Order: sequence, then structure tokens, then C-alpha cells
Amino acid sequence: MPRLPPSLVYMSLSALGFALMAACVKAVHLRGIPVLEIIAVRAFISLILSGIDITRKKLKPWGNNTPLLFARGLVGTTALICVFYAVTLLPLAEATLIQYLYPVLTAIIALIFLKESIQKTTILALFFSLIGVIIMARPDILPGMTTQGNAPPLAPQGLVFALIGAIGTATAYVMVRKLSQSEDPSVIIFSFPFIALPVSLIFLGVDGVMPQGLDWLLLVLVGILAQFGQYTLTLAMTQEKVAITSAFAYIQVVFSAIIGWLFFHEIPAISTVAGAICIIGGALINLRSTKRS
Repeated sequence: MPRLPPSLVYMSLSALGFALMAACVKAVHLRGIPVLEIIAVRAFISLILSGIDITRKKLKPWGNNTPLLFARGLVGTTALICVFYAVTLLPLAEATLIQYLYPVLTAIIALIFLKESIQKTTILALFFSLIGVIIMARPDILPGMTTQGNAPPLAPQGLVFALIGAIGTATAYVMVRKLSQSEDPSVIIFSFPFIALPVSLIFLGVDGVMPQGLDWLLLVLVGILAQFGQYTLTLAMTQEKVAITSAFAYIQVVFSAIIGWLFFHEIPAISTVAGAICIIGGALINLRSTKRS
């Protein structure tokens, strides 16, 4: 039996880590902890862990391309804020699916800024992805479906956050690919919490809530799982073309659907399944074509 390339193994581990992280975010937010406070704790833990890592390796914190590292941190922070808000406003499976427009968007952005080749099927995948989002946002367009019952329309605010998060994620991943040509993965990872921590604290202001009991465990898990997911993601991105590795990350949708069902009693609606078929199907067609080329 053929073995998966290391880049795809890393991406699978990253997807699992981020799916578990999203579940912890949703759980601790349901217990009353503000989203920006969750982001601040996540960034604080990541900053400590990544700081220890770059100190051990005796690396310069801001590497060789400081402006791009700063931009990557700022874009990544914006994307994370949007993704976390989407997770709290939408079911896990739906929030993850919409966020996972980013592989197709990544390929397009990589074409513009990195001059990486793009296939016609990437455009086709983008079309299918948009159709998938529309189906999930407006399930009543499907034959026999209404906006009542088991297939309600997605919360508009959550949908907007998820879409902005997808665009920000795609941009950040292209930046990671570019930075991987001159920076150590540990330096790239460090740039994100270094920006995310002060930004989240500034916007949180005086609205913070003192965590109690289980809140602390969930918050720590958010930070640890995020660091694990980010590290394995960075390893994946530095070993293969962005378009290939990011497309394989769709396995996180499966992880999120299972976790949402087990812990939050979220059963994906028919419209979600139909949307997933469009989004993931388009991505797999794009991946197959990219491999052939």
C-alpha cells in the first residue's frame, strides 16, 4: 500500500489539531468567555512555546524579511478573529466548510503573488465552491427544502465572518509559502502570536471575564492544539506546492462534523451535505488535475 507523502501527513495532523481547537473554542465560548479573550490566551500560549523554540534554535525573532513577517502576523490575526467568531455563530461543520474555501482562494492568490501555475480546474473548483456556499446559506433553493425545519439559513453575521476568515487564511498561507524561502518555520510561527496577542488585548479592552474551573483547561487546550496545528501546517506548506497541500486539508471538515455531532449534537442538514459535495468535490477535481500536471 503506497504511503502518503510527508506533506499530506502533516496536513492531516494539522487538520485534526485545528478541528479539536475549534471545538474547544466553541465549548469555552458557550461557558461565557469572550472570543477576543480566547484569542489572547491562544496567542499567549503560542508566543511562549514558539519563543522557547526560536531561543533553542538561536534564531532572530524577526528573521530576514521583517515586513512580510509582520504582514503575515497581521493578516493571520484578522483571519483568526473572523474564524473564531464564525465558529461561535455557526455549527462546526458549516463554519469549517465555509472557511475551507481557502484552498481554492490560496491557489488563485499564489498565482498572482508567487506566479505558481494554476489549472482551469481551479477556476471550476472556485465555481463549485461558491455554489456550495450559496446552497448552505440559502437551503431553500434546493428542491423540496424550506428555510424552516431541519435546514435553516445560516446566520448572516456568521457567514460574513467565515468568508472573510477564508480570504484572510488564503492570503496568510501564500505569505507562509513565500516566507518559507528565506525563514525558518519557527520564525514564521512566532510572527503570528507576536501580533495576535497585543491586537486581541487592545480590542478586548475591559470586557475580559475571569475563567473558572474547566474554562482554564479548555483555554490551554486551545493554545496547545493551535500550536500543534500551526506547526504541522507550516511543515506541510514548506514541502509541497500550496495548492496541493491546502486541498488535502479538507479532511478537517470530516473531523469537525464528527466532533460537532458527538459533543454539540449538531447534525448536518441536507443543504450542508449538498454544499460539502460541491466544495470538496471541486477541490478534489482541482487536486487531481494539479497532480497530473
